[in-house]
Amino acid sequence: MNITLYHNPNCSKSRRTLELLEENGVKPNIVSYLTEPPAAESIVRLAGLLSLKVADLLRKGEEDAKNASDLPPVGDEAALADWIEKHPETLQRPIAVDEDTDRAIIGRPPENVLQLLQK
Repeated sequence: MNITLYHNPNCSKSRRTLELLEENGVKPNIVSYLTEPPAAESIVRLAGLLSLKVADLLRKGEEDAKNASDLPPVGDEAALADWIEKHPETLQRPIAVDEDTDRAIIGRPPENVLQLLQK
């Protein structure tokens, strides 16, 4: 199983999602998205895999998002993905992607990730 985990080690939900994967024998490819922000194209892809709009990946409660004077309109998918790339702390977390089946899940709650492990 080829799982990519967009991970923030400072987030308890992200840490628990990683633990659940490891407890189930999965060693994910970890993307520390705060230090390795996904490109805008990857953010658009993640939204598509999750059947969400890019705006749904934005953590609106984060300070950068709440106080942003340059936040593009939520309907402008490309511009918003570019903005999230520049402000990775505003990306919803954690996100796990099964690269073999092109399925993705947001680990809130962390147990959601178990859906990826089901065939």
